[in-house]
Amino acid sequence: MSNYSKSFLYFICMVSAMGGLLFGYDWVVIGGAKPFYELYFGIGDDPVMQGVAMTTALVGCLVGAMVAGAAADRYGRKPLLMVSAVLFTVSAVATGLFNDFTLFNIARFVGGVGIGVASALAPMYIAEVSPAEIRGRMVSLNQMTIVLGILAAQIVNMLLARETSVAENLAWDTEWGWRWMFWAETLPAGVFLIMSFFIPESPVFLKMKASPSPSKGGDVESHNASSNRTSPLLEGLGEARYRRVLLLGLVIAVFQQWCGTNVIFNYAQEIFVSAGFDVDGMFINIVITGIANVVFTFVALYTIEKWGRRTLMLIGAGGLGCIYLVLGICYYLGMTGVLMVALVVAAISVYAMTLGPVTWTLLAEIFPNRIRGIAMATCTFALWVGCCTLTFSFPSMNAALGSSGTFWVYSGICVCAFVFLFLRCPETKGKSLEELEKELVR
Repeated sequence: MSNYSKSFLYFICMVSAMGGLLFGYDWVVIGGAKPFYELYFGIGDDPVMQGVAMTTALVGCLVGAMVAGAAADRYGRKPLLMVSAVLFTVSAVATGLFNDFTLFNIARFVGGVGIGVASALAPMYIAEVSPAEIRGRMVSLNQMTIVLGILAAQIVNMLLARETSVAENLAWDTEWGWRWMFWAETLPAGVFLIMSFFIPESPVFLKMKASPSPSKGGDVESHNASSNRTSPLLEGLGEARYRRVLLLGLVIAVFQQWCGTNVIFNYAQEIFVSAGFDVDGMFINIVITGIANVVFTFVALYTIEKWGRRTLMLIGAGGLGCIYLVLGICYYLGMTGVLMVALVVAAISVYAMTLGPVTWTLLAEIFPNRIRGIAMATCTFALWVGCCTLTFSFPSMNAALGSSGTFWVYSGICVCAFVFLFLRCPETKGKSLEELEKELVR
């Protein structure tokens, strides 16, 4: 690959991955804004409305993921990325602007749709434009931008929260602070929208829409005869030969959420308070987890092509199973302090270099060209269903089982997933999309 083409490849992959940056920021920023907008809207003593505010965007994610695949296969990958950029921009402005709780939630829903579209399309687009030998690393860039977005949201939240405690100006932050947390997303959203005009359409989509022609080489080859049939997308997805690979994709997607790591981001306050930290210590520890998330995602960029996807998935499932087992024991014994932070950071680190990026890479690789759009959207929908159920179930599990029992449940899930992945997860490193199709679809 020439230096020019390599530079252009990195450019278009980074532009696409900006959807991940906005995904991460939009997903996490609400946690820091939560204490302030709850006071503003008067829902501090209404757990139902609190739950509505926290999950409206997740419902939008489900909708976005559900429509992304079929729309991408009909209209192309690039237009859908542009649509997600518009949705992020509109949501960032409107969420901070509205004074009505219903309109606030509508704006959050719009942002959630953007997350759902971007989370399905960005890794798929990157996989389709990247050569096989660096495809895993390129797709991992999407996860890198996600964790950078998460860290950015955590830092913005911490700075505003600490400014409130220092200035003793809670009234200002209740009126304006939470708005600026959301408005800060407008700048990267606008850049994403502008830069998305300069990326090309995916070669896979162009070949799907073009008349059959001799292959011109590269990672994307001509479809076989079965790929040129005109059966409806959902009908094709239901064919018996695709069921095995679809099941694999669904399990991988749901497990990325049910492994439990994301509750640390969504319920960091409860987790660190249970570990004995005050408010200032809680926010500092949240940023520490965000830094670990970024550092070990960088590690994943270098290990994913060396160690392989299967190895990293097994390390992630096994490692988290062990960490959660020990974390549960520490909670059960009433331990607090630095050890608890170390275990939480260890869990985030293992997740960041394994299940976080590798899940998106595998989902972008394992499906045949003919059904990749709708299959990727289906698995992304399942992933967000997993996220919703994880988010809804944690407070109830934590109340019923305590922190120890909750993390033991997550440990058991990781052990079960390890067994499944050991038996069913293939190694996709260094293989073209067409080689994978022949290997996985029978």
